[in-house]
Amino acid sequence: MSRKLDLSHSLQQRAEKFFPGGVNSPVRAFRAVGGEPPIIVSGNRARMTDVDGNQYIDYVLSWGPLLLGHCAPEVVGAVIEATRKGTSFGASTPSEADLAEEVIKAFPSMEKVRFVSSGTEATMSAIRLARAATNRKYIVKFEGCYHGHSDALLVKAGSGLATFGIPGSAGVPEEFVKFTLALPYNNVAALKEAFQKFRGQIACVIIEPVVGNMGCVPPKPGYLESVRSLTQREGTLLILDEVMTGFRVSYGGAQELYGIKPDLTTLGKVIGGGLPVGAYGGSAALMNQVAPLGPVYQAGTLSGNPLAMAAGLAMLRTLSAGRETIYPRLNTLSEKLVGGITGAAREAGIAVNANQVGSMFTWFFTDHEVFDWNTAATCNTELFGRFHRGMLDAGVWLPASQFEAAFLSTAHTEEDIDATIAAARKVFAAIRA
Repeated sequence: MSRKLDLSHSLQQRAEKFFPGGVNSPVRAFRAVGGEPPIIVSGNRARMTDVDGNQYIDYVLSWGPLLLGHCAPEVVGAVIEATRKGTSFGASTPSEADLAEEVIKAFPSMEKVRFVSSGTEATMSAIRLARAATNRKYIVKFEGCYHGHSDALLVKAGSGLATFGIPGSAGVPEEFVKFTLALPYNNVAALKEAFQKFRGQIACVIIEPVVGNMGCVPPKPGYLESVRSLTQREGTLLILDEVMTGFRVSYGGAQELYGIKPDLTTLGKVIGGGLPVGAYGGSAALMNQVAPLGPVYQAGTLSGNPLAMAAGLAMLRTLSAGRETIYPRLNTLSEKLVGGITGAAREAGIAVNANQVGSMFTWFFTDHEVFDWNTAATCNTELFGRFHRGMLDAGVWLPASQFEAAFLSTAHTEEDIDATIAAARKVFAAIRA
C-alpha cells in the first residue's frame, strides 16, 4: 500500500522552520525508522487520521495514557463542561480533591499526593523530597529507564537517547550527575554492590517497575521484591515510577500487580485523561515535608488545573467502574496481538522476541530474550525500521523506535487485532522477499 503524504511533507517542511527537527519531542521525527512523520489531525477510538486522509490503527495512544482510546465520550464531555467554567485559575478547586481521592483509592501506598504538570516534574520532585527526607545525596536509577529530562536523570536513559545513541545530554554538567548511579536493570547483585560501596549515602532508588523506555521489559521473578527489601534494609526510599504503568498494567498499577509497596509513587498523563498532568505521592509523613507544610519547595501555576482534573476524574471513574471486565479483555486482546505477530515473524523466518505485561508490549527484532539494556541493544534496528515503515503503509501506527513500548486501549476491537496481524504477515513476507 502506498500512502499519499503530500500535505504531511509540506507541513513538516514548514515545521522545520520553527522547531528543532520540525518537532516538539525527538521521537516524533521518525529518524530512527526513516522517512518523514505523518502529521496527525484527528483521533477517534482506536484510530488516528493524518492531514492527507490516511487512517491508522493506533498502538501508541499518546505513549500510553489513552486507555479508553481517542475522544472517549466520557473524557471529552467532562473537558467541555469544565472549559465552560474556566480553563485555569491558579487557585484551588474542588475537582483536585475529587481526583486525588480516586488516585489514593487505587494506590493505597499514597496517603497524600501532589499534582504537577508532567511526569518529568513528578520524578524530579519525588527525588528532591527523598533527598530531603534522608539527608543523603546519591540516587540510583537503572540503565534504559527514562524518568523525564531533568538533568540528574539523563544518564543511560533509554528511549530517544538509546535510539540516537546519546549516552546523556549536552548541557548537563558532570557535577549535576555525579550523584546519580546507573545500574543494570534486573540485576540484584549490582544493586547490592552499590549499597556496599555507598553505604548510608543513597537517598533513593527510582525504577520503572515494568520498563517502557527500552521497549517493554518486565521484572524477573523476585527482582522487585529484592529491590524493596534492600532499600528498606539500607534506609533508602523506593520510588516506583508508574508514569507508564499506573492504571495501565492493572488498575492499581505495577505495585498492585506485583504486590510491592513503595515509599513514593510517580504518575503521569493517564490521571489527566491524556491531558498534561503528573503526580507524586506517598505517606502523609513524607508528603507533609513538602511546602507549605515543610521545607521541600515545589510549585506550579497549572498544577491541578481544572481541565486535567475533570478529564482524569472521568477516566479513572470509568476504569474503576469497569475494571473487572476492562483489564481481562485488554490482556486477552494483547496476548492475541503479540502472539499473532510473533508467530507471523516466525513463519517468515525472522527473529522476533516479544515482552508483554497486560496491555503494554514490544516486539524486539532479536533472537535473544530481552531483560535489560544490554540484551535490548542486540536488536536489529534496521530491520525494525523496515517493519515499521511497512506497517505504517498498511495503516498501523506503532512506536517509531525499537526502544519504546506499544499499548492497547478499550477501543480496539477483535477486527483491529486481526487486521494488524494480517498486515504484519504481509510486511514480513515483503521483508524476506
